[in-house]
Amino acid sequence: MKTLIYLARYVALLALATGGVVLAQAAYPVKPIRMLVPYAAGGVADITARIVSQKMSVSLGQPIVIDNRPGAGSVVAANSVAKAEPDGYTLLLIGNSSALAPMLFKSLPYDVLNDFIYISSFTFFDIALIVDKDSRFKSVEELLTFARANPGKLNIGTISAGTTQNLASELFKSAANVQLETVPYKSSAEVLSALRSGDVQAGFEILAPIMGHIGAGNIRVLGVASNKRSSALPNAPLIEATLPGFAASSWNGMAAPARTPAAIIARLQKETEKALADPEVKQRLIALGVEPRSSTAEQTRAQIESDMLKWKGVISQARIERQ
Repeated sequence: MKTLIYLARYVALLALATGGVVLAQAAYPVKPIRMLVPYAAGGVADITARIVSQKMSVSLGQPIVIDNRPGAGSVVAANSVAKAEPDGYTLLLIGNSSALAPMLFKSLPYDVLNDFIYISSFTFFDIALIVDKDSRFKSVEELLTFARANPGKLNIGTISAGTTQNLASELFKSAANVQLETVPYKSSAEVLSALRSGDVQAGFEILAPIMGHIGAGNIRVLGVASNKRSSALPNAPLIEATLPGFAASSWNGMAAPARTPAAIIARLQKETEKALADPEVKQRLIALGVEPRSSTAEQTRAQIESDMLKWKGVISQARIERQ
């Protein structure tokens, strides 16, 4: 009899505890959500995160507060989220840097694939091959013809070594089988300055920071490194028309700590999809030079895995040393 009483009490307590968890998840969110952004405020990744999160906040009924944590190739922000309580109130802005980190650092304080649940993508960033307005090159084909006739005499500027733009240049060199020098700079502004001075003859950069310069006619786009036309520059040619199969793009999205309840992940994915479908949000993002596109949790994880596989060989061939 006592055994039955104890069993009944245990079942009642378990039901109460489980019910509390279910109610907490059903009520989510009941307080502000914090999203750690591993970049400084004002950059394109930060701006896209703010645009999307502001729209999501309306539907969620709670603000999503952006917490900028730049530094160490996104490792600082990622580590904070990996070790956070898995309750849906601490999120991470992710992207190519998340996939590249294991190949650029000798060790990480977290596991890229196992310490996070990848929720959805936000935006994709087309990368363009650009030249100065007075450049002799009018097409990708002309640039490659010069590179093949003049081995080692073509310099392509990008931002820091290990970034997607930098790796796009290395992939371009490999895919075209040409000898050229990839020259890394600290910022997009320095790449543009090098183009104007003739220190480099071309550059790879995401569209967002150069849209104003393209519109002003200061630089020309020889091609976009995508397999489809860019929404921001629909008339720009594709590099793959000259170099079949060549594609390189950057992206960002959102992740949560591993073991975050499935119901919370599903809610956040649904709200992301809804926000990115909003006409005003889409217009603002496209104007920035980025392509709004949501994905499922499974698709987002697959994107991370695909990027890891794609860029591993490029990083190795470029002999980029791990930090």
